[in-house]
Amino acid sequence: MLKQPGLFVPIYIISDIWQNVGWDTIIYLAAISGINPALYEAAQIDGANRWKQTLHVTIPGIMVTVVILLILRIGGIMNVGYEKIILLYNPGIYSTSDVISTFVYRKGLLESNWSFSAAVGLFNSIINFILVIVFNKLSKKISNISLY
Repeated sequence: MLKQPGLFVPIYIISDIWQNVGWDTIIYLAAISGINPALYEAAQIDGANRWKQTLHVTIPGIMVTVVILLILRIGGIMNVGYEKIILLYNPGIYSTSDVISTFVYRKGLLESNWSFSAAVGLFNSIINFILVIVFNKLSKKISNISLY
C-alpha cells in the first residue's frame, strides 16, 4: 500500500488528523469551558435552540482561540512533519512524498551538501516567519485579534 504514490497523500493526511485531534480537542474544550454559562442561559431565554446557541454563543466565544491557533499553524505551514514522512519514505513514492524537510535531509545528510541544505532550511524558516508576521497583521486589521 505504501508503494503506490497515489495513496501517500491520503495516508499522510488521515494520520495527521489522527495525530492532532486529541490535543486540538483539549484546547477547544478548554476554550469552550471559559465561556460564561449566563450567555447560554440568556440565549435559551431568548428562544435559541442548541444550534443557535452554538452559532451565536459558542463560536464567537472561541473565536480568539481559533484565530490564534490559525496564526500559529500558518507559521508552520511549510514545516511538514518530516519524521512521519521519513518513516513512510521509500524510493517508489519520492515523486509524491518529497517535501522541503526531506529534501534538506537528503541533500544535507545523505549527499553531504551541507551548505545547500542549510540555505534551503534557512529560506524555509524565513518564509514561515514572514507568513506569521503577515497573517498576524492581517488578523489584527480584520478582527483585532493578534499574537502581539
